Amino acid sequence: MINEPPIDELITKIGDEYSGSKYAFCVVVAKRAKQLRDIAKNQNSGILNNQKPLTAAANEIHEGKITVTNG
Repeated sequence: MINEPPIDELITKIGDEYSGSKYAFCVVVAKRAKQLRDIAKNQNSGILNNQKPLTAAANEIHEGKITVTNG
């Protein structure tokens, strides 16, 4: 469970078109977590910084590194 940053705050940061959609948030975080996991596994990189992939993906959204576009 993600406690920090709050879910309600993260949902507003995924992009203007999908802002407020919990479903869109779950899809975005799950896809990014899978990408991060695959990158870490294939490249043996420290991309996750000892975090779980889901936490790392949520932190990227909170920091504004990830936004959603339609297309």
